[in-house]
Amino acid sequence: EETGQIGALGAQILEKACTAMQEWTRKYPAAKKLTMAVNISAKQFSGSTLADNVARILKKSGLRPDRLKLEITETVVMLDAIKSVNQLKSLKNLGILLSIDDFGTGYSSMSYLQKFPTDQLKIDLSFVQRMESTPENIEIIRAIVNMAHSLRLRVVAEGIETERQRDLLYSLQCDYGQGYLYSRPLPKEEAEEFVKDSE
Repeated sequence: EETGQIGALGAQILEKACTAMQEWTRKYPAAKKLTMAVNISAKQFSGSTLADNVARILKKSGLRPDRLKLEITETVVMLDAIKSVNQLKSLKNLGILLSIDDFGTGYSSMSYLQKFPTDQLKIDLSFVQRMESTPENIEIIRAIVNMAHSLRLRVVAEGIETERQRDLLYSLQCDYGQGYLYSRPLPKEEAEEFVKDSE
């Protein structure tokens, strides 16, 4: 980001991700149920060419828009909430999924959450990691899940490392979870094996 290379690098990452997802979809029936989630940096999100780049990459890769999910952190979205609404709408018009990442670390207001055309909130891993030691965090997660569901948003909990955390989140009606309990980050070849073995 500091050198200004994030735009070109981000576009390259997005293209590789979409191409890989399309390849896996052709090879493995189980992949047809998956979406590819890609993190978007602050500079990418604030740029005027993001929606055009996404549209171009989707067309080039052949990936259906509803198989791609872009994740933007809550802090980035709230830097300029009014501008963010317009940027999110232009992305949503492409038919892709949108997720607010690291939720709970920024300062979103209910009024803006209602205006953002997003599909998902991702609860920051710091809340999940403190669930067992600090009971107050369970109540915070419960409140986030209830609020998100009232806005018709799905909720993903980040950083699940234990079965106890998974079970607590399940009892709080959290929709999805990710973390080392399921898999550590994998290079492309190993990720493909993971998809293949899930059939």
